[in-house]
Formats: sequence, structure tokens, C-alpha cells
Amino acid sequence: MRVCLFTGKGGVGKSTVAAGTAALAATSGLRTLVLSTDAAHSLGDALDHPVGAEPTPVAPGLWAQQVDAQLRFEQSWSEVQRYLLAVLDAAGVDAVAAGEITVLPGAEEVLALLEVRRQVEEGCPDGVPWDLVVVDCAPTAETLRLLALPEALGWYMDRVLPAERRIVKVLKPVLTRAAGVPMPTDDVFDALVRLHADLEDVRRLLTGPDASVRLVLTPESVVLAEARRSWTTLSLFGYRVDGVVANRVFPPAEADDWRAGWVLAQDAVLEEAAVSFPGLPLWRSTYAATEPVGREALVALATALYGYDEPWATPGGAAPFVVRREAGAGPELRLSLPGASREEVDLARRGDELVVTVGSYRRLLALPAGLAGCPVTGASVADGELTVRFAERGA
Repeated sequence: MRVCLFTGKGGVGKSTVAAGTAALAATSGLRTLVLSTDAAHSLGDALDHPVGAEPTPVAPGLWAQQVDAQLRFEQSWSEVQRYLLAVLDAAGVDAVAAGEITVLPGAEEVLALLEVRRQVEEGCPDGVPWDLVVVDCAPTAETLRLLALPEALGWYMDRVLPAERRIVKVLKPVLTRAAGVPMPTDDVFDALVRLHADLEDVRRLLTGPDASVRLVLTPESVVLAEARRSWTTLSLFGYRVDGVVANRVFPPAEADDWRAGWVLAQDAVLEEAAVSFPGLPLWRSTYAATEPVGREALVALATALYGYDEPWATPGGAAPFVVRREAGAGPELRLSLPGASREEVDLARRGDELVVTVGSYRRLLALPAGLAGCPVTGASVADGELTVRFAERGA
């Protein structure tokens, strides 16, 4: 099963491109679901078809779904939220204010990803597996935060939660009397463990060989700069980017002076984009005379966009994170960081973890079993790749 996520700066048309890709795949005989985790709810507008919280048939082979993030939030966070409400009630906090405080910022968007996993596991409404799941993600900044969360939560779950759980179990009566508020029960801890396990499953799915992220941009310098940073950050967290879509490109023919200026400006940005994303296809979608709304218009857009390419093909190339061993040399860990310079990357080691920081994003990278305990002998950043060299254990 193929999973393809679309993201980009707000307003670049990613929902339209995602819906067009899904509609084209369905006309090619693939059982396709296009699923939106974006709170903007623009997927139904692009398809010109009502879209529900469960897969809704749109056309032969094509289903669409707008994730009910509130429902997923209630299912996955309710135990924790009830405990937090009890604590705030004991502290005298107003019930309405407490309800606002206990909503984890960004939780609905994060938990929406659990629906992607559910659809992959359960398949079509008739039980047949999907061939392709297209995910219309939230704008880039939100997408990067939510894709980084499963691994960050894993650090807390592995190191802090077990000790916290043991302390509360032993000292619960004393702590309750001393603090004057209820201590968390096993149900609360179990809910956190389940949430972590679910999000870890999502991470494994979306970093697997059959999943990829596609960046959508418009030919503008500011948008291109954000897309470049997104490629770097997605790679940092192990997500494979398989292509870039340049949307709303002005056609050069018969342009008046005003449009001719835009054509020249866009050409310069597109040339820069071709250099900025080496090794990735750069698909171009021409600015249409009318807004592409409805399945037929979306199929036409995607057909012109991809040409003879199959946008649902399994992504090729190496994974962003690999460990290599060559004869006569120690093992190497290689992490793809396209576009990152040596000055932007900071590296530290804490026990059997590497702490990799690029700009404002940090990844705590647990070393594979084969590298745990191996001393680091050197590191370098070159050609968009971080290489960390190790000596064999005991060497």
C-alpha cells in the first residue's frame, strides 16, 4: 500500500494538488482514499463533493475523508483530560477555563494522523485494502511539529514515565494528602502508553519504504525558502521527500506586460528550485484560466502536472537514515540533511543517543543496537548529509 503526504505553505494549493493526484490514481484503476488532516476543511471544496468523517465515495475507485480530529482527540486523550480536570477542580480553577487548559495545543492535528494508520490497517469500506492513501496535511509548520512528536514523546515514555509511575504507586496516599490534589491512576498512565504506541506505529508507517512526503510550493522566493527548510527538517526526522510540485506557474505565451513580469520572476524562482532540490522531480502546474474544482477538472490538472510519470510509484533512492559498514573501516551512520550547511548542524552524544540539531529543530536519535557502545571517531557534514563515524566496540 502506498501512502503519500502533501504539505506546503498555507495558500499554495496543496489540497487541490492532493485531490487531483488521488482523482488521477482512481481513473487509473487504483482504489484510492484522499484524506485531509487540515482543519481548513478545503478538500470537499476542491472535489465539489460532500466529504464526511468516514470514507465517502466520490467516484469509481475514489473515496474522500475529512478527519474528525475532535473525535480522535476524545478517544485518545479523554482519560488524561479527565484526570487533569480533576486536578484543576481541586485547585479551584473554573470549569470552563479548566476545559480550555486541558486541551493539548495541536493535539487534534496530531491525533488526526492516527486515522491514517486506521485506514491503512482497515482498508476500504468493503474490507479490500487501499492501493493508495493520499494525505492532505496541514500547512508546513504544523506538519513538521506533528511529525516530530512521536519520537519526542518516546523519549519521555521510555525515561520519565516508568519512574514517575513507580513513585506515584508507592507514595500515592502521602502525595495526595501533601499536594491536596488527586494523583494519576493506572488508567491515566495506560492512556499515555497507548497514545505513545499508536503514534509510534504512525511514525513507522510514515517513515517506511512505501510512504513519502511531497512538497507543494508556488514560484515565490519566500515560499521556496520555506520548502527548502521543510526538506531539511523532514529528512532530519527520517521522512522521505519524493518530489516537489510548483503550482500556479504563469504560462509564457501571449502575456501582457504585467504577466510578462511575473513570468520572468517565476522563471528565476523555478531555476533556483531546480538547483535547490537535486535528485527530486520538480513537477509544474500551469495557472489555469478557471479554478480547478470538481473531479474532472482535478484529473485534467493532475494529468498535465505529472505527464508520463506515475505519481503513485514507490519512491526510490536511499532512506534518509542508514548505517553502513565497509570492509576495513568502522561503521558509519548517515543522515540526509539536504540543504543544511556545516554551520547549521550541531551534534552531541548522550549515552546511546545522538542529539542532532538543525536550526530550531532537534532530534534525539537512538543509536541502533549495532552502534550502541561504539565510540564516535569523527563527524562531518558534506553534500547535504551528516556522517558520524564509529570505532568497533573494544577497538
